[in-house]
Amino acid sequence: MIRVLESIQLLPLALTSGEGAPRVELIDRLAAEAARVLAVSCQVETAPLSVDYAFETLRCQVWSTPVLARLQERARRRGQIMLGLTMLDLYVPILTFVFGEAQLNGPAAVVSAHRLREEYYGMEASDDALVARLLKETLHELGHTQGLKHCTDWRCVMSSAHTVERIDIRQAGFCGPCARIFAARVA
Repeated sequence: MIRVLESIQLLPLALTSGEGAPRVELIDRLAAEAARVLAVSCQVETAPLSVDYAFETLRCQVWSTPVLARLQERARRRGQIMLGLTMLDLYVPILTFVFGEAQLNGPAAVVSAHRLREEYYGMEASDDALVARLLKETLHELGHTQGLKHCTDWRCVMSSAHTVERIDIRQAGFCGPCARIFAARVA
């Protein structure tokens, strides 16, 4: 059987000015955690990919769907998922914001750390909390790239989350049924 998810290419996303670029330490921690949990190679690109073309000045947000299209163009081989990470706020036109977006059964996903940061909610910054939330959101979006849809088990990483509190409730893993589907796609 051909492995669908063989590797993750993690790319920082930012405006040309540099705004929105995640810290290298944050990207490295996320890459290490994703590689550990998923048992796949996770490579990090150092040069940020510009998302100026998708930045909406009036909203001060990045439209995630065109970013997915650009990431998909960068997919080099079957089984490689292009995962964009940014500190900028993401949106889709029908929602105020999104934590991330992915192509169902596709080679690309994007995750924003903007609303996952403790300081966004007026609290003291915590890299540990941020990495935990980023890992869960990354697993969620990668699940979509492997064909998983939203799960009704609120503890499953594939459950729908529109607040950071819902992300915190999720486990950093898939429920039994979702895990079986995911494992069939990477085995």
